[in-house]
Amino acid sequence: MDFLKINEFLKDEPDYRLKQVKKAVFSDLIKDWDENTTLPKDLRQELSEKFPIEELKEEKVLVSKDGDTKKIVFKLKEGFLIESVLMKHRDKRCTVCVSSQVGCKMGCEFCATGQQGFKRNLSLSEIVDQILHFARILKKFSEKINNIVFMGMGEPFLNYDNVLGAIRVVNDKDGLNVGARHISISTAGITEGIEKLAKEPLQINLAISLHAPTDKLRLELMPINKNYPIEKILFAVDNYIKNTKRRVMFEYLMIDGVNDSEKEAKELALLLKKSLYFVNLISFNPVGHSEFKPSPGFKVERFKEVLENSGITVTQRHRFGREIKAACGQLAGENI
Repeated sequence: MDFLKINEFLKDEPDYRLKQVKKAVFSDLIKDWDENTTLPKDLRQELSEKFPIEELKEEKVLVSKDGDTKKIVFKLKEGFLIESVLMKHRDKRCTVCVSSQVGCKMGCEFCATGQQGFKRNLSLSEIVDQILHFARILKKFSEKINNIVFMGMGEPFLNYDNVLGAIRVVNDKDGLNVGARHISISTAGITEGIEKLAKEPLQINLAISLHAPTDKLRLELMPINKNYPIEKILFAVDNYIKNTKRRVMFEYLMIDGVNDSEKEAKELALLLKKSLYFVNLISFNPVGHSEFKPSPGFKVERFKEVLENSGITVTQRHRFGREIKAACGQLAGENI
């Protein structure tokens, strides 16, 4: 549903109509306008014709064995496929991982989306529709979305306006009312996006996909490092922290024999020794034809120990949905 055009469409209606529409979509979580009983029948019919609620079509649904992860492959109107993931945590929180593009321009060696190439940006409504789709699913179980992470397909800051527009819609008290502090954007290091986000009034969480402590190694893994080297990224991050006073997460993918030695851990500790920085260690997940392998547990523990002994705050990401290709780096928009 085009959330910008619907405002224009309802401009000649009484002011309460827009609130009724928002309640129907975001609170009642209707799938079809005919499910609503408060709007006049002729208006519901016109809304059905001009603003169908479900633009995205389910192409495939995959659920992990433990039931904690659900991945949906959505088909867009021209046939492109994207993927989104619902993760249920042990403490009953529910997180939705959202895609912002069809494919990705970044070309990271460890990422299935990057290996796919770039097709196009998703519209504001296509982004929000992913979130609403999962909200409807959760409502059946008297559950709701607690967190939204833009860590799915695509580089969010290369679709900045639509991503931030979607965030404003779901953050709106008359929308899904998801708090800004429960919304996270992960970037490969687009400094222009970091600078823009620093000026936003919303207190959104920022995550940086770093994955290496030196430009030489990072360039081997992430071609973006040619134009956005580590020093440039950290300069933008420091300005972001200065403006927002918010912590920044640095994501670090643990790849066996590539970036997981004590040497790299010590280099990373020197690089990120600032109070509002923290590191999130992620186990590599198999993608495509990549020869990379995940670091064994003992290496991850030693890497973490070196960082913590240097005063770095470290978290470790729980694996969700690896067997259904729903884990970090595995989303590829495939009709599996």
